[in-house]
Amino acid sequence: MINFGPIFFGFIIGLLVGLSMKNNPKTEISLTSGSFVVITIVAIVCAWQLGPFPYYTDFPIATGFLFGAIGLIFGKLLVSKA
Repeated sequence: MINFGPIFFGFIIGLLVGLSMKNNPKTEISLTSGSFVVITIVAIVCAWQLGPFPYYTDFPIATGFLFGAIGLIFGKLLVSKA
């Protein structure tokens, strides 16, 4: 059975953090599509190493952390398009 609590709240918190990230034109830091791929791969590896929350046996990864990272990227993409 899939536990939707960590998935939902991880995505919402990641989305809120991603939406609050602002671009600063004074810095020369920009996130390209390649950097989003690297961030996604690192998030999957970190979620795999963290493992599931205690007593959650739906997936062998930390779904809350993974969906938090997905929400962060999604929120950042929403802000950059606006």
